[in-house]
Amino acid sequence: MRFIRLIIPAALLIMPSCFAAGPLTGFPFTDETLNYNINWPSGLGLGEVHTKARHDGAGWIFDFSIDAGVPGFQIKDAYVAHANGDFCSTEFDRDFSHGSKKSSEKETVDRSTETAVRKTIPNGGGQSQFSVPDCVKDGLTMLFYTRRELGQGRVPEGQQIVFGGLYDLSLVYGGEQTIQVGGKPAVSDKVVGSVKGPSSTETFEMYFARDPARTPLLVKVPFAIGSFSMELVR
Repeated sequence: MRFIRLIIPAALLIMPSCFAAGPLTGFPFTDETLNYNINWPSGLGLGEVHTKARHDGAGWIFDFSIDAGVPGFQIKDAYVAHANGDFCSTEFDRDFSHGSKKSSEKETVDRSTETAVRKTIPNGGGQSQFSVPDCVKDGLTMLFYTRRELGQGRVPEGQQIVFGGLYDLSLVYGGEQTIQVGGKPAVSDKVVGSVKGPSSTETFEMYFARDPARTPLLVKVPFAIGSFSMELVR
């Protein structure tokens, strides 16, 4: 559960470099689909993650799904984020299936009043409202916004993000790193992230390819027994 909460704003997130000539592909230049494996610290596969980015008029629709588990406990989550052309969140949908526990939530952001409404689906399941900063981003939109910013040589400043409530997010550039992806070395830029909630602060590491799309190659979430990872499948 802790890994899932972190992997979204982490995977759930991610300086300039030498770009190869040719047409620009991948987000933010074209629609995009990426696939990842989730691995135990031992390297044993835990499941899969799939992400999508697609144009929606002047804005974007982002998708993030998890299909993972261990014997006796299955996780199937789906996240869909709607954002305008400035990467301001307008809607964030979350469907959870953790073992026998299932739920669905929708968060709608009204930028004119700087508020977000959180509803449990179906209607009647509960509703709450809270204040948000101007042009707030949900955890999934923040991932793609960060890629866009890194592609322009910037690391986003610390800010609050929406993910069932408000969380404080900070990102720090960690330098050039050569990592293994699919058993092959890859030069990447490391970004260390920190997410602070009401009662705890969690950290994670993300590694981005030095391509125009700033493709996330690897995400690591540290635990006492080791680092779980989300690794790109090429």
